Amino acid sequence: MEIDVQSLIFEFLGGLGIFLLGIKFMGDGLQRSAGDRLRDILDRFTSNPFLGVLAGIVVTILIQSSSGTTVLTVGLVSAGFMTLRQAIGVIMGANIGTTATAFIIGIDIGEYALPILAVGSFLIFFFNNQKVNAVGQTFFGFGALFFGLDLMSSGMSPLRSLDAFHELTVSMSETPILGVVVGTVFTLIVQSSTATIGILQGLFAQGAIDLKAALPVLFGDNIGTTITAILASLGASIAAKRAALTHVIFNLVGAIVFLIFLGLFTSFIAYLQGQLSLNPQMTIAFAHGSFNIMNTVIQFPFIGGLAWLVTKLIPGEDTIIEYKPQHLDPIVINKSSSLALEQAKLEVIRMGEFAHRGLEETLKYAQTSETKHSEIAMQVEGAINSLDRKITEYLVNISAESLTKWERDKHTLLMDSVRDIERIGDHFENVIELIDYRITNKVDLTEQAMDDLNKMFDLTLLTVKQSMECLDNRDKELALEVIRKEEQIDQMERKYRKRHIIRVNEGLCSASAGIVFVDILSNLERIGDHAVNIVEEILEQQ
Repeated sequence: MEIDVQSLIFEFLGGLGIFLLGIKFMGDGLQRSAGDRLRDILDRFTSNPFLGVLAGIVVTILIQSSSGTTVLTVGLVSAGFMTLRQAIGVIMGANIGTTATAFIIGIDIGEYALPILAVGSFLIFFFNNQKVNAVGQTFFGFGALFFGLDLMSSGMSPLRSLDAFHELTVSMSETPILGVVVGTVFTLIVQSSTATIGILQGLFAQGAIDLKAALPVLFGDNIGTTITAILASLGASIAAKRAALTHVIFNLVGAIVFLIFLGLFTSFIAYLQGQLSLNPQMTIAFAHGSFNIMNTVIQFPFIGGLAWLVTKLIPGEDTIIEYKPQHLDPIVINKSSSLALEQAKLEVIRMGEFAHRGLEETLKYAQTSETKHSEIAMQVEGAINSLDRKITEYLVNISAESLTKWERDKHTLLMDSVRDIERIGDHFENVIELIDYRITNKVDLTEQAMDDLNKMFDLTLLTVKQSMECLDNRDKELALEVIRKEEQIDQMERKYRKRHIIRVNEGLCSASAGIVFVDILSNLERIGDHAVNIVEEILEQQ
């Protein structure tokens, strides 16, 4: 029998492309339908590793990617939302959650792929409602997943009669480690264990590969999928690198354990297939699910040891931005409004210190163009936004109590200060975006312009720092000093802007550099205004 190699390759690659697009669309649609609550799920339900496993399963089913969940987790560990021990639980859960797609594939609805695609397309194109569009996107992804699979399967069907392929599968049956390598390498290339397992389901259904050869490939898929987390952690913090290494060790240990007991595991899956009358695709789905659930059960008691091991393998202190409030105790509100306000004040000052740190990192980014500074600044901005919500909520609860005149004044001051500090965060975020633009578009600022920026940055930093000290101590002299400094910032902005216009007119500086420079000045001037708002209110209340 003559095999048409071109149509085999084209159908396989085209099917794979549609399949990957389907997974992405399905994940994006589910994510949009669920709203932006994924981070909340991970943040709220990871107080212990067991809940972390459940959170990992749920989020992975929603975004259809264990790598996506791991990358999200890596980000949360970097941001201080989650400890390494909690993250390990989520990573274990992500491995279980990713098996959901294999089970979906196991339900034989390939013949309905095209109508499902059509329904998805209609919901996307004929409705203006975002929720309906998100559902349409999920349907479209769902249909594309099956359509791509069908194409891949029909492309792969001639492989059965190919001697070389038959010899490879026999070798994989006799040498399981070869199957692991094949699964790992293919998943590294495709960047999706779900796709590799989809292909494996297709081959098994076509009878091109037997169970004993298919299972090691499945173990390899789980190792290959860790590459995405590794790539995500390359430039990231030490905590992120540790979380990614955990993912690798977890899947590697699982593959080794199951290779040792391959005979037993194969018999177990064959028994399930017979008892439950599973079709070939569902058999592989059950094998994938069983592998990940058993692996989690085996390694779950060793989470502490796993955390210790990766900390030893990747040593060093990590810079973690602690998002969570440290002083807001809801019990205090009912006991003493005055004490609750004092707690809130401590948290507002902490938020102000974050604003100062974010501005410092922004200056370092402007001076060095090193992305680690912009990443820390953006983490700090995230912490400021998180604290803004938590402190405002806490202050709203305090206002429900009966307050004295002095307490009401303090409450107003703190409410307004939170808003001003949050705006400072927004402005240094704007500055980071301007620096990003400068770097991406290779916009050069003159030495004089950089010198002017550094001076204005230094003065703004000092103004923010002193306004926080003033909020802490209610120091009238310091408040007046902050107001004087802010006036200097205003004068600086006017003076430097004029200088820059002269430079542009003389051709020493480009127009795009002029826009970047002037916009950064304007944001720094606005930061000065917000620092003054805080101290002016203190002066008015004295």
